[in-house]
Amino acid sequence: MELYDREFGREVALEYGVHTLPTPVLPEDAARAVEVIAEHAARWAATGKLLVGLGGEHTVTVGLVRGILRAQKSPLTLVQIDAHADLRDEYEGNPYSHACTARRLLDLPGVEQVLLVGVRSICPEEVEFAARNPERVRIWYAEEIHGGGWQEELAARLDERRVYLSIDVDGLDPSVIPATGTPEPDGLTWGEALEVLRLTARAARAVVGMDCVELAPVPGLHMAEFAAAKLLYKAISYALIGKP
Repeated sequence: MELYDREFGREVALEYGVHTLPTPVLPEDAARAVEVIAEHAARWAATGKLLVGLGGEHTVTVGLVRGILRAQKSPLTLVQIDAHADLRDEYEGNPYSHACTARRLLDLPGVEQVLLVGVRSICPEEVEFAARNPERVRIWYAEEIHGGGWQEELAARLDERRVYLSIDVDGLDPSVIPATGTPEPDGLTWGEALEVLRLTARAARAVVGMDCVELAPVPGLHMAEFAAAKLLYKAISYALIGKP
């Protein structure tokens, strides 16, 4: 994959560099696994570097955010690109299901709000929860993003806040990233996803961490992996380098 970014006019990834860390061995118990991730995340977040997580299951976000909060002790706003609201209190008896990620994040002391972008699949419990908590939860459905006019409110909610960015690849349309466990039609276009990333980096005081999750590679179909990698490089570049 070429690292030259035409938007920046240079190979920005070579300027900031990427250091990969050993993958932690996780226990089968979901709550304990989240805590192990948090312990690792806290260790590296304490260095002040931008922490970037890669995962299959979206629940890894809970551990990553918990660790950053533990190390840096400053409030966070979450921006989550996702086809789903992930606001269930539990799913099939599991409070750490990928369907509960945003709800568990809101349980963490220090998480001020969760801003969900690109949602197009939701249940009544999640609609009711969001309606009861308008100060902490904002959902922009995909049709709102397609229609435009969302940028001003998102920027206002991010103004001078420390931000963690979570990219669930099913937030994008399956024509861009088809290899994911729970795809939904009519997702964000490539251009819309980049606009969300640019605006987030520009409006926030700092993007202190991010992840890219829910990629489920299909043998012989490489477009999804390439798209996810390019999207993550763009997100890191906006966070560390700023606007072109």
